[in-house]
Amino acid sequence: MSLRIIFMGTPGFAVPTLTEILGQGHEVVACYTRAPAPGGRRGLDLVESPVHQCAKRFGIPVFTPKSLRNAEAQAEFAAHDADVAVVVAYGMILPKPVLDAPGLGCLNLHGSLLPRWRGAAPIQRAIMAGDAESGVMVMRMDEGLDTGPVGMAERVTITPEMTAGMLHDKLMVVGADLMVRALAALERGSLGFSPQPEAGVTYAAKITKDECRIDFSKSAQAVHDHIRGLSPAPGAFCEIDWGQGVKRIKVLRAAVAEGSGTPGAVLDGQLTIACGKGVIRLFEVQPAGKGAMSAADFLNGAAITPGIRAL
Repeated sequence: MSLRIIFMGTPGFAVPTLTEILGQGHEVVACYTRAPAPGGRRGLDLVESPVHQCAKRFGIPVFTPKSLRNAEAQAEFAAHDADVAVVVAYGMILPKPVLDAPGLGCLNLHGSLLPRWRGAAPIQRAIMAGDAESGVMVMRMDEGLDTGPVGMAERVTITPEMTAGMLHDKLMVVGADLMVRALAALERGSLGFSPQPEAGVTYAAKITKDECRIDFSKSAQAVHDHIRGLSPAPGAFCEIDWGQGVKRIKVLRAAVAEGSGTPGAVLDGQLTIACGKGVIRLFEVQPAGKGAMSAADFLNGAAITPGIRAL
């Protein structure tokens, strides 16, 4: 047996789940994703989402409605006659008529241990907060923001040096496996759901540009968590003037080190910077307009000496 599935997703995070579902022999009757957006080298070409590209390779019909709130889009969705919809980072709110259309409902794969980190940026927020653990959960969707009952979960340890990119790649593989196991249980009629606890709710708001600036008045550990939580994108940054005007530098990899000093002060020739408590040593950076490079390579072309301030 197999299920008739509508798949709804947009970024690369969702692609392994789609391919695993197909690999299990389920029939994906439609794929919903965000419409192609300007991109490419000059931003002039319309670029299809990773899920869109994957669906085309497998010959799955692709739908890119701007909204699912109108009667026409809802009728089109219902006409697919799906058993279940699988939603992975789709990026659009599903109204009740859409949630109710599939016979077995809509299942969402969410990248956190709900109810912690409901919302748009659970992976980054978990690391930025210094969490020691994250995970993925299969949830039956309701009209709230990630508030539905949970069917299955898988936990993942956040190691001390793990970046958001590393956690993202881990969770998308673990999540794909979790979703196909959940679908197998759903098909057998054995997938049960439990309400989320009322205690421990936190929200993972979308990352804003303003909060990407590094605040060296915080502890070195907090700065480290901030850096790795935003690496590789959008990237935490600071600004330094080493005689060529103020230049912005993204910091992609760093480590807490021993020492102390005035917050923001460069302490040595190895890009060690003082924080409110302790110091942070930068290992990989990306100067404005250039690619990522080691701190050593960066220092070969930038005369950054002890005493210079990073802001």
